[in-house]
Amino acid sequence: MIGKLKGLIDSYGEDYVILDVGGVGYQVHCSSRTLQALPSPGDAAVLSIETYVREDQIRLFGFRSDIEREWFRLLQTVQGVGAKVALAVLSTLPPADLANAIALRDKAAVTRTPGVGPKVAERIVTELKDKAPGFANVDPALVHLSGAIDDHRAPRPVTDAISALVNLGYGQPQAAAAIAAASRSAGEGAETAQLIRLGLKELAK
Repeated sequence: MIGKLKGLIDSYGEDYVILDVGGVGYQVHCSSRTLQALPSPGDAAVLSIETYVREDQIRLFGFRSDIEREWFRLLQTVQGVGAKVALAVLSTLPPADLANAIALRDKAAVTRTPGVGPKVAERIVTELKDKAPGFANVDPALVHLSGAIDDHRAPRPVTDAISALVNLGYGQPQAAAAIAAASRSAGEGAETAQLIRLGLKELAK
């Protein structure tokens, strides 16, 4: 099995790159984010590889990091998610944002992926909650805040502050994380305006 390839970029396709390794061109399928981050043809590149062997074909999937490859594998443990959908999810959400979306049970973030409807998104955020790489590193206060929001137990200033940041163009996971930090800093009883101000400072770090 191939675990890593290092070579020169030969050319690009719609969803793949041809990597020249010692004169052999390997067609490696990648997320759009990975393809955009790779260098121009003729330059060197290294990709972590996931090899799929089927009766009628062998397909290679490439990733810029081992954590992205781990997400690719993990996503496919969810019913209804194959290699194509897993790559689409990673094209829409980088690993850190995907981890936050799962921690926050943010189905809306996952459904931004073309081909992923509400039911599949629900399965992703539910089934992967305790399996997600790096989940242990997610701020416990953020997860607690997520549950409070879902159960309509979060203080009104908190939910209003998150909505305000989202309206300013920030993603739901980023806004919730910033307000979680702001809430810890300000303490109980903080008003919406104070939380927004502190949240913006967090986002500016």
